[in-house]
Amino acid sequence: MAHNASPDNATDARTVPARPQDRPTEVTAAGIARLAGVGRAAVSNWRRRHADFPKPVGGTETSPAFALRDIEQWLRDQGKLAEVPLRERVWQQLVGHPAGAAAALRQAGAVLLLAHDRPAAWQQLRAAADDAELTGVLPAVLDAVLAARLGPGHPVRGLTREALAPSAALVRATGDLAAADGAAAAYDFLLGRHLDANPRQYTLTPPGPAALMAELAAVAGPSDTVLDPACGAGALLAAARERTAEEGDAGEGDAGESDAPVTLYGQEADADLAALTALRLALGVPDAQVRVRAADTLRADAFPDLAADAVLVHPPFNERNWGHDELAYDPRWEYGFPARTESELAWVQHALARLREGGTAVLLMPPAAASRRSGRRIRADLLRRGALRAVIALPAGAAPPNGVPLHLWVLRKPGTTPPAPQLLVVDAAGPATGAPAGRDKPDWQTVRTTAVEAWRSFDRDGGIEEQPGVRRSLAAIDLLDDDVDLAPARHLPPPAAAGGPAELARIRERLTATLARTTALTPRPDGGAAGPARWPLTTVGELARSGALVLRAGGAGTAPAGGAAPAVLTDHDVIGGDAPSGTLPEAPASGPAEEPVLLQAGDVVVPVLGGGAVARVTDDSTAGAALGRNLTLLRPDPAALDPWFLAGFLRGTANNRQASSYASTATRLDVRRLQLPRLPLADQRRYGQRFRDLAAFEGALRLTARLGEQLVQGLHDGLTDGSVTPD
Repeated sequence: MAHNASPDNATDARTVPARPQDRPTEVTAAGIARLAGVGRAAVSNWRRRHADFPKPVGGTETSPAFALRDIEQWLRDQGKLAEVPLRERVWQQLVGHPAGAAAALRQAGAVLLLAHDRPAAWQQLRAAADDAELTGVLPAVLDAVLAARLGPGHPVRGLTREALAPSAALVRATGDLAAADGAAAAYDFLLGRHLDANPRQYTLTPPGPAALMAELAAVAGPSDTVLDPACGAGALLAAARERTAEEGDAGEGDAGESDAPVTLYGQEADADLAALTALRLALGVPDAQVRVRAADTLRADAFPDLAADAVLVHPPFNERNWGHDELAYDPRWEYGFPARTESELAWVQHALARLREGGTAVLLMPPAAASRRSGRRIRADLLRRGALRAVIALPAGAAPPNGVPLHLWVLRKPGTTPPAPQLLVVDAAGPATGAPAGRDKPDWQTVRTTAVEAWRSFDRDGGIEEQPGVRRSLAAIDLLDDDVDLAPARHLPPPAAAGGPAELARIRERLTATLARTTALTPRPDGGAAGPARWPLTTVGELARSGALVLRAGGAGTAPAGGAAPAVLTDHDVIGGDAPSGTLPEAPASGPAEEPVLLQAGDVVVPVLGGGAVARVTDDSTAGAALGRNLTLLRPDPAALDPWFLAGFLRGTANNRQASSYASTATRLDVRRLQLPRLPLADQRRYGQRFRDLAAFEGALRLTARLGEQLVQGLHDGLTDGSVTPD
């Protein structure tokens, strides 16, 4: 119905929603900061200080959205932006799309697939069509490309003329990005940015566990068909294809190698994610057939007749609404009907049901699935029939939830002559593996070596030489008790206490020598003035402004893909006097690695949280490490400041008290407010030498305490396991 133009109807006229194609692409304050290469605080300052800053066109009061074209023009007028990078332009068009980022990414991915598979057709279409004609012709062209690449039942739906109408600029910019970066790299960037921006919406399988699971499945040989029935973003299928390609390269020229293309089957309940994953695999592994479907796997299996060579699954954990009531008589429950609380065992049996005889399945499982009483009958039958072949404990932090040490279950579908029921148990998380005790993420090289070598030997020989605390082969009959508890830690004999009696003797010798050194280093409080000195004072902030030192905050930096990354000095390391133990996070797929702050000898590092008086001078052994979170680096000019003098005075109790602020649950140190006396460099060095001696004494005390604890605990363990006698 047409609206009259009278004043009475003015309000009604304004409430008519704009057509999607008429709405401007929007950008948030975070997007503006990314465009201009500044922090969000700078954007807030611009809004307050510049009356001509564009007004919000959407969003909320606390998170406003602005028209991208207005923001770009304002940034150019202010000299803050020469040109928006093509990647950022496409990304901002995605997140500001009226249909939402996921729908826009689906459209962009389909265009990238068209540019990749049929470049001539894409160039002809793009050059000949205006915007209306382009978005009108595209649906039929995209449907043909998607059906040819992903099969008739693919999940990339909704690419209609109406859906594409507001996307002409996005389509053209996406094509330009494909020409600049390549279609696969462009989609990796856009999908990676989308996943990074929505961490709570998606549970992803990290690259380390994905590669390990693919390698375990490949021990039996290359896989021509791989299924992931809970494929998420496709990490496991991509890792399986990469592993198969590596196996093929290693065996190139061998007789009998199959030239058939690998087929990747995936199913995902989230329709948007299924579509994005199908496009990722189609672009990322062009030599593989990709068949991804959007449906609930347990309730509506898309591949009921599949007999795959390998099944890799990171199933959802602790699901109660998995279909228990409606699936009671499902033929997949060959090993028993799972209880409502045992959704993971339903996924285990689904994986076995979709394997060929002799095929391998690897599942990432919560540790409770190995010991819950409600699942003991199914676990027992899996063992009796030789289906469950290995349980491998991973270190905490391997995959979400990061605080829980997850397990890998390796299964093999029994044939007509199943193997003797044996189970391999491996603890790749225990101290006996020799993995360094990093706090941020596991040492995947050690974990991979431990797990793969054990599984390869066990699979080849049917058993394995026992290694206390690490691995063991068990007869199934020995596990069939009332609990059928399969947790590796419960079945592995402990390693020799503290390395055995010989190692305990070495610890005792070190402790004796350290005690003697501690005695020699014990400082004497020499006599001094009757009261505190009244030196002229300066602050760290003033010294930084004068150029006498440089201040840097820690926490930034990511590890380069495939390259060596430095260890990270954490706040725990500084407080405990330990070597750097942290690791840099991996760079997101959406961009290059970020350079960390690297330490140099003579730097002073101060924790800013916790309320303790701590400052550490970096030596040659710590130089080159990255500065971790909640740490501040002070790099003094040696011609103006002695580092030990600086660190010593920063540790003063009164100094820390006056520079600290107090919240309800934490104390934060403002390093710039810390004070130092103004002293000549010669006097600084006198004080610095005394502070250096105190640091050596403190280090000796720490070492004494650690050696003493090791000796006491080692003797307790040795006496209780019989490796040490009481005589």
